[in-house]
Amino acid sequence: MARKLGRTAEERMAIIRNQASELLWYGSIETTVDRAKEVRSYAESMLTLAINTYEDTVKVQKTVTNDKKEKVVMEFVNDGPRKLAARRKLMASLRDIQEIKGEGESKSAFKERTKDVKHPLVEKIFREHAVFYADRANKLGQRGGYTRIIRLGQRRGDGAEMAKLELVKNTEKK
Repeated sequence: MARKLGRTAEERMAIIRNQASELLWYGSIETTVDRAKEVRSYAESMLTLAINTYEDTVKVQKTVTNDKKEKVVMEFVNDGPRKLAARRKLMASLRDIQEIKGEGESKSAFKERTKDVKHPLVEKIFREHAVFYADRANKLGQRGGYTRIIRLGQRRGDGAEMAKLELVKNTEKK
């Protein structure tokens, strides 16, 4: 049975979406234990969707006219139907977090680095997380278990049980 977290369904889903997006972007979040358990379930289903479809690509050739008025055949790699559907589901299910300019990075370097990325969180999921966890599944023969919950004790003030929810990034078997 799903936890209600003392909220209406709309508020509860907004909290879960926001925290899952933060978890997938930053790698860890600190929240209450009950919220962490709900966010874990949601984030792992989003990761599984990306992992199962990240390799689905199609090569397409297009004829393009260049600057010298010559027709040139160019090859592009597009998402396949399964990956496209997964990408759209991720965009609908997660909050879009925008890329932040790095410390000491010039404005032109930041624009150059982010010019082709419209949805940074979705790109990060497909390019980093999906590749890492698919490789991990092949090495260890283990699917799932992408997150861990570490209990931190009670919060000062209201005594709520706190936890740190983080993505598992180790590849060694214990």
